[in-house]
Amino acid sequence: MIIVRSPLRISLGGGGTDLPSYYEENEGFLIAAAINQFVYISLHENFSDEILLKYSQIEKVNSSVDVKHPIFRETLNLMGMKNPSVEIQSMADIPAGTGLGSSSSFTTALLKCLHEYKGELVTEKKLAEEACEVEMYRLKEPIGKQDQYIAAYGGIKAMWFRKDGSVDVEPLNISKETYYNLEDNLILYFTGFERSASKILKEQDDQTKASDEAMKRNLDHVKQMGLDTKSAFEKGDLHKFAEIMNEHWEIKKKRSREMSNLRIDECYEYALKNGALGGKLIGAGGGGFLMFYSEDKVRLREKMMKTGLREVRFRFEKQGTGKVF
Repeated sequence: MIIVRSPLRISLGGGGTDLPSYYEENEGFLIAAAINQFVYISLHENFSDEILLKYSQIEKVNSSVDVKHPIFRETLNLMGMKNPSVEIQSMADIPAGTGLGSSSSFTTALLKCLHEYKGELVTEKKLAEEACEVEMYRLKEPIGKQDQYIAAYGGIKAMWFRKDGSVDVEPLNISKETYYNLEDNLILYFTGFERSASKILKEQDDQTKASDEAMKRNLDHVKQMGLDTKSAFEKGDLHKFAEIMNEHWEIKKKRSREMSNLRIDECYEYALKNGALGGKLIGAGGGGFLMFYSEDKVRLREKMMKTGLREVRFRFEKQGTGKVF
């Protein structure tokens, strides 16, 4: 039995500039953090000459080419495992479609699990590259690279997305006090809406590819806010970070009419009036989690109970995708 887990993530600044349609012309930059909510993959050899997959559905096939689940299928093919006699099961602390990068965490966990099964060592960089190969190039999903890299590396990382497709991953130079204050003062609330990130990101991707000047200016602005966030963290200025969060959310909503809705907007404004200094929707938009920065969490939590939104408590996760059993 092999069990691997991969952390989910929150975006802290610069999100959206990790898509090829942007970074191939302008270079992207963002900051992301892994959190202690996980996707798990377990693998066990079986005695029959078949592949048994268990996720929200159950598949039993003789060859990887017959697998319906696209990530399972393409990952097995990438790893050269067309006819393994294995049972593979996935589980997650938080469901897919909620803006925390679960699809890429699933992919990195599955890849790591298969490498372990084959007795192969794999670096964080290679693991992230392979996950990008599966999702972006084999499956042609209109997504970026941050989720695969932060899932593989863990921690809080600044990432540069270069024009040639390479990614530079750097730890942030922040004090322990700033790290723990940031961790203590961030709060996540599930909006109750699940959505497909691909649909919203495809709109952004199509507009960027069409040289839409408004979209380019939007993403240029977001990249600068990512750099400003890095500076704020390194100076220990978390009030500035909260201001940037609010500005980011206003800019982000201009990318798509499906970025938000009346319910999300009402909850966002209510939080800002009741103890939140800054906030934004995590992920591509349209649903998932609202994240707030608050130095008066007791008041905010009491007030937010009236909205009916569910809080998910978390800590930062320093380790990336790895074997736990």
